[in-house]
Amino acid sequence: MNENNNIGNRIKFLRESEGFTQKDLALKLGLKSETAIANYEAGYSIPKDNIKLKLCEIFNCSLDYLMCKTDIRNYDKDEQEFRFAYHKEMEGLTDEEIADALRFYKEMKKRVEKDKK
Repeated sequence: MNENNNIGNRIKFLRESEGFTQKDLALKLGLKSETAIANYEAGYSIPKDNIKLKLCEIFNCSLDYLMCKTDIRNYDKDEQEFRFAYHKEMEGLTDEEIADALRFYKEMKKRVEKDKK
């Protein structure tokens, strides 16, 4: 199965899981007809980058998920923190140092969010 077909299958899965017709999705993307959607889903073409980004917004998914690079639809806060901690562990930190780094990260994030208000 080629890469175009994998992406097409993902788009079809997302569209159907939201209950959209091809025409519905085409309208949400600002396309003139559903032909482009049918072509994406059949693997005949790949969406342009701006369409890929719109698809991610519509389906609340990451670009990696849309492009079949991962099966995780959208990384949530806990997943991001886990990835941060895992990355630090790879640099040779102990579990305690990872916990400290994660606490520091959370504190800094709170401060940034507070400063935005």
